[in-house]
Amino acid sequence: MNANDRSIVVLVMVGHGLVHTYELSIPIFMTAWLGELGVSEAALGTLVGAGYFLFGAGALPGGILADRFGSQRLIAACLAGMGGAFLLLGLLPGIWGVGAALLAWGAAASVYHPAGLSLISTGAQQRGRALAWHGIAGNVGIAGGPLATALLLLFFDWPSVAILLGLPALGAAAGALRTSVDETAAVDPQSAEETEASPAAGGFSALWARSRTLFASGFAGVFVLVALSGLYYRGMLTFLPDLLTPLVGNVPMDVAAGRYVYAGLLAVGIGGQYTGGRLSDREGTERTLALALTILAGVAVAFLPVAGLGTAALLAISVVLGFFLFVVQPLYQATVAEYTPPDARGLSYGYTYLGVFGVGALGAALAGAVLQIAGPPLLFGVLAGIALLGAGLSGWLALRRPQPESAPS
Repeated sequence: MNANDRSIVVLVMVGHGLVHTYELSIPIFMTAWLGELGVSEAALGTLVGAGYFLFGAGALPGGILADRFGSQRLIAACLAGMGGAFLLLGLLPGIWGVGAALLAWGAAASVYHPAGLSLISTGAQQRGRALAWHGIAGNVGIAGGPLATALLLLFFDWPSVAILLGLPALGAAAGALRTSVDETAAVDPQSAEETEASPAAGGFSALWARSRTLFASGFAGVFVLVALSGLYYRGMLTFLPDLLTPLVGNVPMDVAAGRYVYAGLLAVGIGGQYTGGRLSDREGTERTLALALTILAGVAVAFLPVAGLGTAALLAISVVLGFFLFVVQPLYQATVAEYTPPDARGLSYGYTYLGVFGVGALGAALAGAVLQIAGPPLLFGVLAGIALLGAGLSGWLALRRPQPESAPS
């Protein structure tokens, strides 16, 4: 990697890790809020859900802002907003303070993915390697955030923990502003000039025209693909801790042990992210993505029968699930870059994460409904079907993959 690539990688690793640290710390805080704030589970769930909704819904305007103002400044604003939100959480610990802080966090965090991925796709020469390190940092946050929060709660009350967690993001925001990066180093000079001259902010009519052009290309298929990936991701992970406890097949398992398996599964994703990032350096990411999604479909079909064979089998199938669940993320991120022009990269990643986190959030509701009506076997069957749909779509995209110069402008 050259110096610019390294600067970009450090910036996005810090941002991505902190985004997911805060995202996954919130459920740990909920255990304290239920006991101290005198609020029902339904009311608290509504507040938390509103924050998570903004996390997904804000991705599209975040992509527009990234195209207009540049990714680096937007990442700095994201970090400052998240740190400020957690300071607010600690300083205003009542129910209204919690609600305001969660909404502020969701709005601030929502801009990260389109900004960070746009920066990698247009600024990093070794895009696949940058995506790999970016994904690893996200998984460190996913696995380490809940653990760090739980450990801090052993020694401090939750408002103090919220303040302690907010401080690193404020420091990172200051560092992000001082970092020197070239955001267009990975695009040819002509494309860079077009990017700088493009009317990223031309009002609703310009946004509509740019969006219509984007979805008239192969990106429409990519959008459906990432939405299917998001449905599988949320549908699989939302209730998996409950499915692991107290029994998985004939494997006795208490609540704590189930949570450890769940955390370990997320940690394995670090290796999956890195592998997926390295594979995305090769041509034809759609073919690799189709293979990974096919494997995930097989994992969904086999998970319950294999888990019932014993503890070792349960751990083995969990490792495979965690690995391939995160292999697909850098692959579809790279695929988005192949189907979009540099001047619409922020907008395209905004739509991407609207699909992953927005449409994908329906996976949680789908999983809950299926579990209530029919139980785990049907849920895993539905998830397998979703993964197979994604694999088929990836294969179709591979057959008609355009050359980079034929992307819409």
